[in-house]
Amino acid sequence: MSCGGGDRAVLNNGKLEPVGTTVDLETAIYTNAIGAAHLSTVWTDPAFNPEERAFYYVRVLEIPTPRWTAFDEVRFGFQMDKRVTRVLQDRAYTSPIWYTPDQ
Repeated sequence: MSCGGGDRAVLNNGKLEPVGTTVDLETAIYTNAIGAAHLSTVWTDPAFNPEERAFYYVRVLEIPTPRWTAFDEVRFGFQMDKRVTRVLQDRAYTSPIWYTPDQ
């Protein structure tokens, strides 16, 4: 299942289209103006079988933010090698919810 903030479409592979980025590499500044500040949903497992064990968790991607290398380039006024990553997109996972059928 995928749900996302805004009007992003679900692609053929089942994933949401990328949220985009507001990172300005010239200043190492970003704004929290894309994506969703809060997500809320109700979901029911369409393949739920009360006789089988299961677990569920939520996985989210945060909006892109400047990496320390971008801050260092701005602060110290130098250019790192083009292969150096300047932007990160962190992930977060919830604790799993376990379902065990009655014995």
